[in-house]
Amino acid sequence: MSKKSFLYINLLFALFLFLPGLQAREKTFTVVIDAGHGGKDPGARGANINEKQINLAVALKLGQLIENNEEDVRVIYTRKTDRFIELDERANIANRNKVDLFISIHTNAVKRGSAVQGTETYTLGLARSEENLEVAMSENSAILLEDDYQQRYEGFDPNSSESYIIFEFMQNKHMEQSVSLASEIQKSFGACKRVDRGVRQAGFLVLRKTSMPSVLVELGYISNRKEEQFLRTAAGQNTLAEALYDAFSKYKRSYDRRKGSISGTVTAPVVDVVDVAEEISVEESSPIEESSPVVEGVRTPPPGSEADILNRKHRSVRQNATASSTTSVNRNTKGKVIYKIQFLTYNKKLPANSRLFKGYKNVDFYVEKGIYKYTYGETTDFNSIRKMRRVMAKDFKEAFIIAFKDGKKVKY
Repeated sequence: MSKKSFLYINLLFALFLFLPGLQAREKTFTVVIDAGHGGKDPGARGANINEKQINLAVALKLGQLIENNEEDVRVIYTRKTDRFIELDERANIANRNKVDLFISIHTNAVKRGSAVQGTETYTLGLARSEENLEVAMSENSAILLEDDYQQRYEGFDPNSSESYIIFEFMQNKHMEQSVSLASEIQKSFGACKRVDRGVRQAGFLVLRKTSMPSVLVELGYISNRKEEQFLRTAAGQNTLAEALYDAFSKYKRSYDRRKGSISGTVTAPVVDVVDVAEEISVEESSPIEESSPVVEGVRTPPPGSEADILNRKHRSVRQNATASSTTSVNRNTKGKVIYKIQFLTYNKKLPANSRLFKGYKNVDFYVEKGIYKYTYGETTDFNSIRKMRRVMAKDFKEAFIIAFKDGKKVKY
């Protein structure tokens, strides 16, 4: 064998050994894609197709898009075929694999009103409306098909509104990332001309035990004939999967920046979806009428008008909350748990008289991961803070209770 041939063979051997390693990028991010329902659980029933089929088709398409375009992402499916999986097991799959993101895909339906249509994305929390509660009840009813659901879910009854009280103070430490992803998903759906029904909260059992950022997506309403037709076609499913992938890729880029994977970039803090809505409501208020006197830039309605009566009721609500907040803390709080109400987050410090506070005074804040989190009230009495939160919920539906001990945030 000539020297030249020998060198050529050695070069090919070296390439054979090392080239695959150079080409294969390390999987540093893992996502679980959960196709809701399946097997003996059809989910919502349409005139021509069941929910479980739509969910699975979109889940597989989304997973394929991620696998084709994101070399460093590992995709895990809770199911790739038509089979039944318990809700707890879906979360367990994600937890066992220590994944970075959990996306549960569903299709909605209503018993009455076939005209309802559009997409919604949920994060874990207490349902603040009957509509959100109905969606959670519908999705959670899948546990009734499980043999030992009463023991597995500790007596939880998916059809009883009283059971959902467990979600009232349930806080997910990944809530900000979950809301950020949910917001991106809804933006992507809007970009592809789907009706945007917003980012919402509700008590979904499938999200309850996930230990990572997680969302539940409702792709549309199968109870709407026109939307069902869109949902059952390959073109419609491709559109939805592509929208989900677009949102995922934006979330992933933000994740990479936070982890320092993209050098020379700084991640801007995420503004909560609720805050964006508040800002819009202020800027897009109705024009000032000439007959209405202006005080510090705020329009005061004419005395005795309907708006004036509503304003006075509003002030009474705030005064009740203020009265509760000023009489509840002892001077010596060392070693004691202090409860507060978190009602707003923002990417910068706001002035004490900010219109986003809706007239509430003595607002406090703390900073976490570069984001300002605004709180109201301060008490060692849990029952007092619960009452105060109910009052504040009239102005801030997403307000929730947090706890501090010796100046540090704690679980309770």
